[in-house]
Amino acid sequence: MFNPSSLLLALSTVLLSTACQAQPKVTISTREGRELTFEVEIADTPVKRELGFQYRRELAANHGMIFLFSAEAEHPFWMKNTPIPLDMLFINNDRKIVGIVEEAVPFSLESRSVPAPSRFVLEINGGLSRRYGLKAGDSVRFEGISADVRE
Repeated sequence: MFNPSSLLLALSTVLLSTACQAQPKVTISTREGRELTFEVEIADTPVKRELGFQYRRELAANHGMIFLFSAEAEHPFWMKNTPIPLDMLFINNDRKIVGIVEEAVPFSLESRSVPAPSRFVLEINGGLSRRYGLKAGDSVRFEGISADVRE
């Protein structure tokens, strides 16, 4: 027999547990002792990595997207269909920034990368790396992010 109150209780439980889950975060510790935290979306599949921030018109100042790859390599990025300028922070297995592409030009099909292997790439609003003094060698910490990649 169908019990509407049981259904309501089950839906409420699912919604509350989803709402209480912590947003994944990436924290960067600069060599000057500053810490910056970004709430991130996770791009851990080929489809999510290809879509990235395409078609997005806004990105909150403390938000970004972390791209997870199965192995360290030189990972090229482009800005196809991406209307907002982005900084791309390339991060190695040791969770160190190995290079930064600043203010990638919106809609550009130019391949952008750094000449060092990385396993993760954090995209944030263009100009934030310079504003906060982020540099190669800065440490990165993940919270609520599994480095497992679904290929």
